[in-house]
Amino acid sequence: MKPIKRIGVLTSGGDAPGMNAAVRAVVRTAIYNELEVYGIFRGYEGLIDGDIERMENHSVANIIQRGGTILKTARSERFRTEAGLQAAYENTKKFGIEALVIIGGDGSFRGGLEFGNRYDLRVVGVPGTIDNDLYGTDYTIGYDTALNTVVEAVDKLRDTAASHNRLFFVEVMGRDAGFIALRSGIAVGAEDILVPETTTSIEDLIARLEIGRRKNKTSGIIIVAEGDDSGGAFEVARKVKEKFTQYETRVAIIGHLQRGGSPTCMDRVLASTMGFEAVNALLKGENGVMIGQVDKKMVYVPFGSATKHNTDINQKMLDMGHILST
Repeated sequence: MKPIKRIGVLTSGGDAPGMNAAVRAVVRTAIYNELEVYGIFRGYEGLIDGDIERMENHSVANIIQRGGTILKTARSERFRTEAGLQAAYENTKKFGIEALVIIGGDGSFRGGLEFGNRYDLRVVGVPGTIDNDLYGTDYTIGYDTALNTVVEAVDKLRDTAASHNRLFFVEVMGRDAGFIALRSGIAVGAEDILVPETTTSIEDLIARLEIGRRKNKTSGIIIVAEGDDSGGAFEVARKVKEKFTQYETRVAIIGHLQRGGSPTCMDRVLASTMGFEAVNALLKGENGVMIGQVDKKMVYVPFGSATKHNTDINQKMLDMGHILST
């Protein structure tokens, strides 16, 4: 196995709190092991354009507490083309980069796997996505911070809901997966939680609201994942209002607030650990794997397995949320 001397690190796809902590860990672990490390800006777009700079210890000073990513991020259609892949490879040769650490989600890993296989580069992934929808790790970087952002926002909405006898429909991120909706819904005591993994029944929702009304509940919070099959918070609110006029309804879309903010302690430690382990994996000769954490232990998960969960959601937790809201 030929030892590597230079690695590149990039952040790709949607930004997630904790990405900077992961970048910091990669840079400093690489330098400690006498490797040269290059930051690639704007993800695969920057790799294609040659937007690459050598990084030193001071390059990542005072960033562990910052949200977003100092390397910037982007989604790249060009990286799906032959010309884009070839341009990216030419830039790895130009800078002498022999291995890549990719911080992102499943789309970023699929791109990295194809790139590494085609051009014989070592590639290791670090899971950075607020959706927590990658197989092979209990938690992804940014998920805990996003949850706390939702909980803080909904706690404030609960105050105004109670003051005005209102029913709030709160839409959170989760186009394909309802993990943010599920855990935040339980944490805020939501009256119902609607997720993409289950079929939503407006009749069942109204029945639960009616039970709450008979128990003298005068306000409520419904958490709706954006990918719920009912059509999102505005559509759910409209359907409920047509058949259940007892409450005044309002809709709140938390949106991209969930992506921002200073990462929590959990995300900082998780990101630091994964970034550290990513460099160690490359030094051991690993390739085409994502760094995961399962039962508090670090694991290497093949990119081919680290795909979205599809319908896997904890039904027991969803049932518990319904029981505790009554």
